[in-house]
Amino acid sequence: MRKIIQPATAAWADLVQRPTKNLEELEPGILETFQLVKEQGDNALLQLAEKYDGVQLQSLLATEEEIAAAESKVPQELKEAILQAYSNIQLFHTQQAEPVKQVETMTGVSCWRKSVAIDKVGLYIPGGTAPLFSTLLMLGVPARIAGCKDVILCTPPAKDGSIHPAILYTASLLGVTRIVKAGGAQAVAAMAFGTESVPAVYKIFGPGNQYVTVAKQLVSKAGVAIDLPAGPSEVLVIADESANPAFVAADLLSQAEHGADSQVVLLTTSESVLEKVEQELNVQLEVLPRKDFAAKALENSLGIVLGSKQEMLDFSNLYAPEHLILSVSDFEELMDGITNAGSVFLGHFSPESAGDYASGTNHTLPTNSYARAYSGVSLDSFVKKITFQYITREGLQNIGQTIETMAEAEGLEAHKNAVSIRLKELNRV
Repeated sequence: MRKIIQPATAAWADLVQRPTKNLEELEPGILETFQLVKEQGDNALLQLAEKYDGVQLQSLLATEEEIAAAESKVPQELKEAILQAYSNIQLFHTQQAEPVKQVETMTGVSCWRKSVAIDKVGLYIPGGTAPLFSTLLMLGVPARIAGCKDVILCTPPAKDGSIHPAILYTASLLGVTRIVKAGGAQAVAAMAFGTESVPAVYKIFGPGNQYVTVAKQLVSKAGVAIDLPAGPSEVLVIADESANPAFVAADLLSQAEHGADSQVVLLTTSESVLEKVEQELNVQLEVLPRKDFAAKALENSLGIVLGSKQEMLDFSNLYAPEHLILSVSDFEELMDGITNAGSVFLGHFSPESAGDYASGTNHTLPTNSYARAYSGVSLDSFVKKITFQYITREGLQNIGQTIETMAEAEGLEAHKNAVSIRLKELNRV
C-alpha cells in the first residue's frame, strides 16, 4: 500500500484516479464477437465457449435435471444462509415500491406516475474465479418484486460444462428457469441481440471482467439499457483512533481479494493508525487463499494521512467510492456530509461484507467515481416510470390559455391549435 502523508489539496485530483487500463483497446475484438453472435447465433456461443472456457457444450441451456440436481449438491448450511439473505434482501427492496400518487395540479387537471416493470431483463453472473450467486440474489430479487416477465441468466460454465450448484439453486429459488451457459462479451451480445436460445432483452444487469464491462458499454450505445457503469471493486475506509486495526485491515482485504485491479483506500488523521493497519494487512494477507489477487490490488492502493475529519470527508466525496466505511466513534456527525458513495457502512461493527451478502442492501454499485452521479441497483432499476394525466372539460378551460400562449411564443402553431380547437368546441356547448 502506497503511504501518503498530508498531501496538498491540489494533489487530490491525481490521487483519486483509479489504476484502470485503457479499455478502448478491447473494443475491436469485442465488436468482432458481437458480429459473430449476430450472424451465427447459438453456434457462435458454442464456438466461443470452447475457445474461451475450454468446454465443448452439448447444450447452451441448463436442463431441468441439472437445476433439480443442484439442490442436493449445496450444503444445508449454505442453503440456510442463502434463504436468510434472500429474506433480508426481499424485505429491504419490497419497501422501495412507490404507491401511485395522483396530484390535481389545478382544478380539472390530474397527473400521476406509475411504476411498470421492464418486460425482459438479462442478468450476467460471473462464474470464474468466484461464482457470485450472491449477485444473483441482488439482481433476481428486485426483478421478481418488480414483476419482470422474462428474466434471462447468463453465466460461464466450468470445464466440464456444468454451472456451480449454488448459482443453479439460487436461480431455482428465484424462479429463473432460462439459464444460459455463456460468459464474457459473447453473453452480453446474446442478451443484447438475441440468438435461437437467448431472447433479446431490454436491459442488462450484472458485473464482470473488463471484457464484460466494455461489452455492456458498447451495447448501451446500440440502444440496450444497462444497469450502471461498473468496473473493479473498491472500498474507502475512514478510520480514527477508536478503530480496531484488525477490523480495518480485514475490510480492506475483503475488497482487495476481488482481483488484481481492485483498489482500497484508507484515510486517517493518525500515522499510528496507518502503521497498525499496515501491520495487520501483512499478517492477514498471508493466510488468504486469494493472497496473490489481494497483494496485487494492494500495490495500487493508498493509505493517506490527512489533517482533519472534514478533510477526510472532502477527499472521500471527491473519490466517490463504491463502498465507504466510517470506522469512527462519531459517525453520526460525519454521515450527513456524505454526498458521493455507492453504499455506506457505519461504525466498527458494520463490515462491508454484510452489504455484499445478507444485510438487505444491494451490492451492485457504481465504481470508478460514478457514484458522483449514479445510484446502486434497486427496485427502481427494474421498472420504468410512466406518467399519466387526465384533463376534464373544466380543466382544459382552466389551463388552455396558458398552453396557447406558450405554444404561440415558441412558434408551434399546431400545438396551440390542438388546444384551441377543443376550446372552441367547448364554447359552443
